[in-house]
Amino acid sequence: MIDKKEKIEVLFVCMGNICRSPTAEGVFRKMVSDASLEDWILTDSAGTHAYHDSEGPDRRSMAAAESRGYSLQGIRARRVSPDDFEKFDHILAMDELNLVTLKESCEPEYIGKLQLFLQFAGSSSEHEVPDPYYGGSTGFERVLDLVEDASRAMLEKLRREL
Repeated sequence: MIDKKEKIEVLFVCMGNICRSPTAEGVFRKMVSDASLEDWILTDSAGTHAYHDSEGPDRRSMAAAESRGYSLQGIRARRVSPDDFEKFDHILAMDELNLVTLKESCEPEYIGKLQLFLQFAGSSSEHEVPDPYYGGSTGFERVLDLVEDASRAMLEKLRREL
């Protein structure tokens, strides 16, 4: 059980931090806000690579998110920093490749914070959030479906920790 004075910090991670992880950040942030838990649960996103440093989310991610009532405004791509491993309580990778990359750069004492995000998804048989970058709009919708499912389950898990 986490002391009520502490905040739970969640970091969503994909490769470039312009599609999947900002989508997860935006969706989860809204769910946290709708549950009136924004004072207790903080959300951020980052990438394992700095391909798009300081850029906003992909326009297709933004459009898909906005069509479902989520805002990705204000999110800027950044690379995971060494400090993130200490700061965040939950570091959630969108796929196995990014999880391996995180593990390779993580100090051993923080490995337990690393997980695949879809481990929390209740209704999905998928283990990874697929990268929609090179596909059409249906890929961005699929990402949202998976992220919404896993976000609901993650929020319920965190409620029990508060």
